[in-house]
Amino acid sequence: MRSILLSLPFLALALPAVADVRATVTDDVLPAYAALSDAAVALQKGAEADCSIAAMQPLWNTAFDAWMGVSFLRLGPVEEQGRALAFAFWPDAKATGRRQLSALIKAQDPQFTDATALGKASIGVRGFFGLEHLLYGPLASDEAYTCKLRAAMASDLAQMAIDTEVGWQNGFADELLTPSAEGHSLYLTESEARQALYTQLVTGLEFDKDIRLGRPLGSFDHPRPERAEMLASGRSLRNVILSLEALKGFADKLAQGMGETPKTDAAFARAIELAQELDDPVFAGVDDPMTRLKVEIVQQQIGLTVDAMQAELGPLLGVNVGFNAADGD
Repeated sequence: MRSILLSLPFLALALPAVADVRATVTDDVLPAYAALSDAAVALQKGAEADCSIAAMQPLWNTAFDAWMGVSFLRLGPVEEQGRALAFAFWPDAKATGRRQLSALIKAQDPQFTDATALGKASIGVRGFFGLEHLLYGPLASDEAYTCKLRAAMASDLAQMAIDTEVGWQNGFADELLTPSAEGHSLYLTESEARQALYTQLVTGLEFDKDIRLGRPLGSFDHPRPERAEMLASGRSLRNVILSLEALKGFADKLAQGMGETPKTDAAFARAIELAQELDDPVFAGVDDPMTRLKVEIVQQQIGLTVDAMQAELGPLLGVNVGFNAADGD
């Protein structure tokens, strides 16, 4: 999707925007969505050539790595047509996706091996988590129908990634970069644009703390390791690390040109370091007091990172946490 980045006019014609918003959008968000499109298209092409488990697993992991670079962004094109949930339907507390996929495979309905038809199906059978079910665990097989279904899911995923990137390129980025321009109504001031981006940053960290770590931690008396994200593919801890790294880069761009944020920088660095030191890829040890303590320390450090941002970065930007789509309100 690099050609899209080079061909669209807003990069050259957009009116001046405050430095932190411009740096965040042009140097962080847009390249991250381009990387997601590239990886999703590579997954699609790979599946078209060979939809076997062995061929698709590495491509799927690469694409999900790219998704982690933008997964915390819940504004703009990714919120259209339910794309955010279609990309990543999790938490899935009732195992809806697995049950729906199991029924679909049992029925062998040929229409869903077409990406267009699949794109109109339940979000539970689509996206990265739908593919995980068919690449790892009891539903994974190289039986012909399942193989074709994986290829359709990869094609649907690639189209969503392209549509999301193009949506940013063809209008939404301009809404953030030139909020006061004629015809731009989503954000009326530069402060509102900063507010929107800062809110994504804070809620992204809270998702890591409360959901990615909180769900498997459960309570001391009732730990729930089976609730870890992407347990089947063994990515639970990796997702936390990649998310923290992406959020750190996002925070760096948001602060660019605004001033120094030593407390925020140190808090992020410590959270990433602690996560990288964990030797528990799927949080299977949360029922062991010592291992659990290490996971809880990571969780606490993420909370301290939020505190540091609210005390330092927020005032620097002149904003605080606002409404976010992930709140469910």
